[in-house]
Parts: sequence; structure tokens; C-alpha cells
Amino acid sequence: MFIARQIRKENVAEYILYIWQLEDLLRACRFDPDKIYATLLEGNGSLDDAQKREALEWYLDLATLMREEDKAQIGHIDHTLHLINDLNDLHLRLLKLPVGEEYRAVFAPLSGELPKIKKAIESRQDITDIEACFRALYSVMLLRMKQIDKKEYINDVMELISPVIARLAAIYGQVERGEIDLYKGVDGDQSGF
Repeated sequence: MFIARQIRKENVAEYILYIWQLEDLLRACRFDPDKIYATLLEGNGSLDDAQKREALEWYLDLATLMREEDKAQIGHIDHTLHLINDLNDLHLRLLKLPVGEEYRAVFAPLSGELPKIKKAIESRQDITDIEACFRALYSVMLLRMKQIDKKEYINDVMELISPVIARLAAIYGQVERGEIDLYKGVDGDQSGF
């Protein structure tokens, strides 16, 4: 919980991947409060007992949300999917608006590879490009944790997707903080982000 709050402030992409990892950890603990405590909190010396109780409540709330959204077995909570949709909306705007020139240059090497990446992660072909990128990044995290070597796939993801998502997340943070005006220099009345 404390880590999630900090990560969310700093980088929305890392936050999404962190929540996805927590979902899998909660599933591995079978949503059992004792197992969650033992796995995620017991050995954490940086938290006092009150903080551990607060964090456990947050984990249990996340577990409840997963069950309510029918994500106890598989899938990701709507909250993270909404954030990915927000990032995809920003991505689409940056592909068209003058402020997106640098982003388009970072995205260009990836654009032609997206169908191949979607196929490699065996996802539905109708998901957005940004959701496909997150699914690929998360699959690389899982492969690395399991120490499975799929070197070509991992290299493609890291070389093509990571820079795009990193840049997109940075711009998203700047927009949230009011540091970037997406419509600066654009004629006409445009709705904000």
C-alpha cells in the first residue's frame, strides 16, 4: 500500500505493473489473510505493527475488489485497465498533436512490430496498442521471475516497448501535474485531458 502510493505518484506505468504483480501474489496466497501477512508483511522490518495492519487491510480490500470484479482467478482489476485506457487515449493524442513529435519518434520503431508482439503474447487482436504493451511488459517480468529464457522476445519487448511506455508514462505524469499543455499551439477549442 505504501509502496503503491509512492509508485503511483512517480510513475503510472510502474504502478500498473506493481498492482498486476500484487494481484498474482494475492492469488498465490489464495486470498488467505494469514498467508498474505506471512508473505507480504511479516518480514518487512521497515513497517511497524500499525502500518502492517493498515497494509494488510489494503491487501484484503484489493482481494475483495478482485473477487467483486470476478478477477479472483484471472484478469486485472478495472482500476488498472482504466489507467491503461487513459494512457492509450494520451498515446492516440500524441500521435496527432504537435506536442507529440518526440513521442512519435520513440513510438515509430514499435508501431510495425505490434501485430507480432500481440501474437507473441497470445492476446486478443482487438486490444489497444498500449494494453498490448503492458501485457508484454508483464509477461517479461513473469518470465524473468521464473528464469525462463526467451531471449528474442524479451529483447524485443525491452528494446521496443520499454522506451515507449517510459516516455508515455512521463508525459502522463507531466499532464497530470499541469506541466504540459497538450493543445498548446493547436487552433480551435479542444477538450482537455
